[in-house]
Amino acid sequence: MSLTAEESVTTMTINGEADLLRIRAMLRAEAQLAGLGLTAETKLVTAGSELARNIVRYATHGQGTASVERLRSEGRRGVRAAFSDSGPGIADLDEVMRDGFSTGGSLGLGLPGSRRLVDEFAIDSAAGRGTTVVIAQWAR
Repeated sequence: MSLTAEESVTTMTINGEADLLRIRAMLRAEAQLAGLGLTAETKLVTAGSELARNIVRYATHGQGTASVERLRSEGRRGVRAAFSDSGPGIADLDEVMRDGFSTGGSLGLGLPGSRRLVDEFAIDSAAGRGTTVVIAQWAR
């Protein structure tokens, strides 16, 4: 399968709650430019918003980055977004990907819910080295 970035990567710094609206707007704009339908766009924005909020909530000083790019693969168009931080990391990925697990007193649906919303989901993390989550959504 041939996968190419259709445009350059747009990156935003996440420094706090105020940046969440900018991240959502960036995801929505890229989804529309890629031709995602309203449902796919909404799923991408919802998942991305949750991942950005996790950076604000759990990363060191609530800081990280979000990078978004449009993709093309074998005639399909999509959007890939990567959310990274240099926070404390996640010691047990299997545990945090289980519905109901939370270290912050929430319902524990954020990461597993984000995974269910998008077409592709990958997480890389370890205690002491931060976390990167990459999601992708494809036009139908």
